[in-house]
Amino acid sequence: MTMKFAVVMDPPSQLNPVKDSSLAMLEEAQNRGWQTFYINPHSLAYSTQTTADCTPIKLQLNQQDWYILGEPTQTPLAEMDIVIMRKDPPFNMPYIYATYLLELAEKQGVLVVNRPSSLRDANEKLFTLQFPECCAPTLVASDMQQLSDFQASQEDIIVKPLDGMGGASIFRLKSGDPNISVVLETMTQHGKMPIIAQRFIQEISQGDKRILLIDGKAIPYALARIPAKGETRGNLAAGGQGIGVELTDRDQWICEQIGPRLCKMGLSFVGIDVIGDYLTEINVTSPTCIRELDKLYNLNVSKTLLDVLEEKRQ
Repeated sequence: MTMKFAVVMDPPSQLNPVKDSSLAMLEEAQNRGWQTFYINPHSLAYSTQTTADCTPIKLQLNQQDWYILGEPTQTPLAEMDIVIMRKDPPFNMPYIYATYLLELAEKQGVLVVNRPSSLRDANEKLFTLQFPECCAPTLVASDMQQLSDFQASQEDIIVKPLDGMGGASIFRLKSGDPNISVVLETMTQHGKMPIIAQRFIQEISQGDKRILLIDGKAIPYALARIPAKGETRGNLAAGGQGIGVELTDRDQWICEQIGPRLCKMGLSFVGIDVIGDYLTEINVTSPTCIRELDKLYNLNVSKTLLDVLEEKRQ
């Protein structure tokens, strides 16, 4: 069955063809003979229906000029079969407005992945708190005293913004650190912005595992991102090294706790982060690591995803 498959994403010129998961999805769609399109989120518009500049895209990843773009045409999204929202954070107001426009397209029969309303509801840091049995001790607050008390009680914590990605602005605060107050002041904008604080998990030395879930079911392997020497962050963007690991029983159990909720919310493609025994993030905007897992284990994660989406669309 020929499909029209569009990805809302950053410009191809900004992507790494060797690693990018959005391109892996487009490549699989192209291999199926589907019509493939790139959508710049800034082109989304609405009059009587949601439209966007739908630009035909052809990948030729074995060549230096690895993509070819056709002429963009302002097209009703109702003419597409599947639209995947893969715009990277920041999760700011333009992103939120884009989800509203995509939600209107969804009401006209387009399969939008992930569901736009759930992209708004499932903050990648706060959504984990829906599953307290899976999480390490956590505090979300803007109040300096509450955060200071939490640090004192846990002695060793990680603090991070609620809208960050790629390991940006993550700090480790240990008892006796003379910078505790200034870090908390800066991150909370002097008590005006809530942040998340979590007990430091020693098992980070064994990797921050990225586990991919498709329609609530886990791929049986994870990419454990090992922090670089002298670092506490495992993010690849922060210099971490990725190694493949099989899911543990605890990993599987965590996935079983959250999988049904993901399905109910229409979150068809999700990447969760697990350190040791604890869930730390649920990534729903533009989860990565498809390419890495495909290469390590001879998988085709995109095929599994598109099989599921094709069945949903029929």
